[in-house]
Amino acid sequence: MSSAFLVQAMTVSASAPGSGRVLEGIRVLDLSRVVAGPFATAILADLGADVIKIERPRTGDDYRYGPSKEGQTSLAFENTNRGKRSITLDVRMPAGRDIFLELAERADAVVENFRSGWMDAEGLGVDVLRARNPRLVVAAMSGFGATGPRAGQASYDIVAQASGGLLAMTGFADGPPVRGGGALADFVGGLYLALGVVAGILDRNRTGSARCLDLSNQDAVFAITDSWATIAAGLGVTAERVGNQHSFSAPYDALEARDGWIVVGTASNKLFRRLSAAIGRPELASDERYKHHRGRARHRTEVNAVVGAWVRERTCEEVLRALGPGGADVPCAKVARPDELIDDPQLRARGMIERHPHPRLGEIVLHGNPLRFSEAAPRARALAPTLGEHNREVYAEIGLDGAALERLAAAGVI
Repeated sequence: MSSAFLVQAMTVSASAPGSGRVLEGIRVLDLSRVVAGPFATAILADLGADVIKIERPRTGDDYRYGPSKEGQTSLAFENTNRGKRSITLDVRMPAGRDIFLELAERADAVVENFRSGWMDAEGLGVDVLRARNPRLVVAAMSGFGATGPRAGQASYDIVAQASGGLLAMTGFADGPPVRGGGALADFVGGLYLALGVVAGILDRNRTGSARCLDLSNQDAVFAITDSWATIAAGLGVTAERVGNQHSFSAPYDALEARDGWIVVGTASNKLFRRLSAAIGRPELASDERYKHHRGRARHRTEVNAVVGAWVRERTCEEVLRALGPGGADVPCAKVARPDELIDDPQLRARGMIERHPHPRLGEIVLHGNPLRFSEAAPRARALAPTLGEHNREVYAEIGLDGAALERLAAAGVI
């Protein structure tokens, strides 16, 4: 059974008002692979775009071979390629390039995350694509973009985190720089890439002329470094590694309870007064050392020691009951593991935990899409496709019949 095996609960009419499928009618050719690009195009597919994933014949996207069970396709691949169609095509071969250009004539956007310059070298540069389809938005993401002294250099998530400034900010003062959890840089880059594609299509529809997008993963990471370059340039202050704490206020940290970890954030004087009262130490809020956030930041070790001692004597549930909405109403939460979040009532209520029957794997869990439009959240239309699952369907649209596909397959083109 194919990925057209839809979940009954997520079956939505393409034209249903309020369905959240705001990109219905948009077609995207997706040459990207692994994490950043596929994550971006999965967002577009969630929002209703027809995303055609173009993969190498026989092997496909490297991400198909990640964590899996029973020797099946990677579960991570399932999550970042949901709702797409898959065709196989070797665009490095002349026949493959010709087919790709014909597909591009019918598309709204092309998305790729090869090393900068690869598409030009293969005869598929922006000028070639736009000559075939002047309304085509071409979105390219690479480690360092197409310009500058590092253009064309190889990159991975950890390289983007290091070169973008995030690694130096993360970790504890007495330890080494620490990579942000998961492929954070890739996912941030993917968010910017999805936004860029949508903005490019809107601009094309407004002006009648399409533009190309050149996105650097280093740029994407630098853009989220909490304004520290601005602060450094203006005040001469350098971001320091402060673990889970906040540079300008306290307490703002992970604190150990009897049965787990809790985070507490009090980034205002009002919240600190509530917290002080809740832990039975109201005098802290009037202490000259702690009554203002700058003073608490300077004395964060003492503040954290007092609050931490109170937390250590209690369970996570007791802390949350005292500090949460039913108590002091201070921002706080238990530190949750991803596996615990599968049954998180808040995420389930928001539709972020999607359980899908899978024809080969049984039930699988996919992350939902956090974008919600007018009471309806976008949902994955289908499971991730098998390699080349939609060859006949897509190639029929450009007049290639079964016999032609057999010849192309024998030649290694598809």
